[in-house]
Amino acid sequence: MGTRILTVEDDERIRTAVRLALEDEGWTVLEAEHGEEALATFAQSPTDVVLIDIMLPDIDGFEVCRAIRRTSDVPIVMVTARDDTHDVVAGLEAGADDYLTKPFAPKELSARIRALLRRVRTTDHASPQLRFGDLEIIPDEGVVRRDGEEVHLTKTEFKLLVELASAPGKVLSRETLLDKVWGYDYFADGRLVDVHVRRLRTKVENDPANPRHVVTVRGLGYKLQT
Repeated sequence: MGTRILTVEDDERIRTAVRLALEDEGWTVLEAEHGEEALATFAQSPTDVVLIDIMLPDIDGFEVCRAIRRTSDVPIVMVTARDDTHDVVAGLEAGADDYLTKPFAPKELSARIRALLRRVRTTDHASPQLRFGDLEIIPDEGVVRRDGEEVHLTKTEFKLLVELASAPGKVLSRETLLDKVWGYDYFADGRLVDVHVRRLRTKVENDPANPRHVVTVRGLGYKLQT
């Protein structure tokens, strides 16, 4: 079965334009014009990527994202009508992997999706097992344990943790992480990294406000330490 994408957008003109652009890439596109329809469609026909507009007529895009994320780690892209920091951060905090600001070019949309799909399908991890104090990472199995208890991470969070763990003690800049985790070499936003680091800390740190493992190096980036 080929790549399937669900686009959730209440504006029929935009939804049609997105569908045509994605179909030109050879992908199968499912459509929903409001949140409840999107959740029903996804439950019946899980897809490889979900595009969600924030402003929907019933439940908003944030809640749709949170609902999908409760049962799936499918890549999610939030779409916003403005490059508003609050909307962007709220979407990422809801569990989205990335965001797009309207209006966006079809080529940019396609490039983002291709990058997400490459990341999801990448399996060339650096080590069969990594251990940092109470944190155990098994890249080949997609498993993370803290104090022996398995921790559920999204694909993006897992990839981020593995990249940091593959170079323990080394500071990785936001630009480096955007390239390695998101696959973005020509468009990037450091907020993607910052929000995902915060989400990751809530899952792998005993005290996220005072992280022991995923540490910020001010002005430079992040590193993983024991």
